[in-house]
Amino acid sequence: MSYGTLIDMTQSKSCLASWTTDNCNANGIDIHYRRTGGACPPLVALHGLLGSGACLAPLARVLETGFDVVLPDARGHGKSSAPARGYLYGDLAGDVVELVKRLNLSAPILLGHSMGGMTAAVAARELGAGVSGVILIDPTFISPERQREVFESDIAEEQRRSLVSSRADLLDQARVRHPSRSAEILECLVDARLQTSMSAFEVLTPPNPDYRELVQGISVPMLLVIGDRGIVSLDTARELQKLNPLLRYELITDAGHGLPYDQPERLGTVIMPFLRLMSVFHAGAAFGK
Repeated sequence: MSYGTLIDMTQSKSCLASWTTDNCNANGIDIHYRRTGGACPPLVALHGLLGSGACLAPLARVLETGFDVVLPDARGHGKSSAPARGYLYGDLAGDVVELVKRLNLSAPILLGHSMGGMTAAVAARELGAGVSGVILIDPTFISPERQREVFESDIAEEQRRSLVSSRADLLDQARVRHPSRSAEILECLVDARLQTSMSAFEVLTPPNPDYRELVQGISVPMLLVIGDRGIVSLDTARELQKLNPLLRYELITDAGHGLPYDQPERLGTVIMPFLRLMSVFHAGAAFGK
């Protein structure tokens, strides 16, 4: 069977089943998730700090025709449990690993944005061949100096102020700050902010995992997607490609860190060729059983 035939088979399947929501017990807490469903290769999409799985729904709609997309809320976010502590990247990745096991996901693709990108990288290294690919969307691959700056910034204090603000006021502020974002995205982001526990900001505690070592330790194909106004520079992308030839990168022009929120359709178009290749490998593995 040819690669082209396998791609056609994957694309022709009906994967537009109604989305479901549920909770999964992972490491003693409940992880809430949304799932597009369908008999397609699984893809777990991880949001960033102050986000939720719902914030990635517009991107998921671009992908659901070919993939069973799982959108978990990280601990301390959305409708997931918010324990008093345990928010470092190892903790977040441990929840993803457990989620994959509990949902019996066969070699899923991990996709992560921002904090979710770093989480996806840590989880992928732990899962090894248990994932088929990794997509990193402007992950928190920042220098130790920048980590310290973020940690010492007023980002946590800004969240404290948000938690005593009204939803209407936050929506008005969001519309002014991001006038090009859809009403759906703005509402999702405001709701996610109001649902984010202050404990979740523990993830900003330096040091982050060494992203160079992480990328070197991942043994499956990776796609790094960056914007020309994002966190990860083009020089860093090129360096990481040299460190691990399994990584390729895509630069989206006129784009910042909020790619999944600002341009979900364009982002989906950019990552789809990589996803289709991963679906070929997934279908080939199933065909060979």
